[in-house]
Amino acid sequence: MTTPEPQSPAPQPSAPQLPDRIYRSPAAMAGGFLLLGIAGWLGVDAIVSGEGRTPWLALASLILLVPLVVAFTLRPAVFANEERLRIRNPFRVIALPWGQIESLRSGYSNEVVASGRKFQLWAVPVSLRGRKKAARREERRGAEGAGRGGAFGGGLSGLSGAGGMRGGAFGGGRTAVPDGPVRAETDRIMDELRGLLETHGKSEAAQGEVTVRWAYEIVGPAVAGAVLLAILIAMG
Repeated sequence: MTTPEPQSPAPQPSAPQLPDRIYRSPAAMAGGFLLLGIAGWLGVDAIVSGEGRTPWLALASLILLVPLVVAFTLRPAVFANEERLRIRNPFRVIALPWGQIESLRSGYSNEVVASGRKFQLWAVPVSLRGRKKAARREERRGAEGAGRGGAFGGGLSGLSGAGGMRGGAFGGGRTAVPDGPVRAETDRIMDELRGLLETHGKSEAAQGEVTVRWAYEIVGPAVAGAVLLAILIAMG
């Protein structure tokens, strides 16, 4: 009589990884599309209608300027998931596992400190104007909350002798005040990233090495355009 071999338990399916959170600067993207439109309009017109060396100079200028405009406006982005933070800056792509990140700092720029190195978040620029606007909204909300508190306190004290039903109805009509201070948009994004770091910084999936890759798809055309423009100018 043969004894049946014990069966190994079926592997449990791993939890699906959430898609990346993507952070960009809407103002930079709008400015980038505007600059590309203007450069394309002027450059194509010079190439088609120009005489002598003008078309070549316009072409070289476009080859130089278009990658630079894309690099500083449309390209910057920050991608965050449960395992890592990926920063796409104008000329580099930095992959930072959460376990390697030491801190996320906000001053005159937003930065990540990992393995003793600092990396700037081009896609999440600090907005001093946004901070001042958020501070004014916070002050206004505090003043409104204090005014409502005084009004409601006086009303409830006057109605206390008439019975609790009217006080309950009065309280039910109050507008809820959102919790927490008002924050600028870029500061709110940094708060979200700090929360991800705190949540996933010590998990096994968030360990690894910091990798930095140069964006040759941007650097190559820009250098080629610069060399061609320099040659044309030198030829007179």
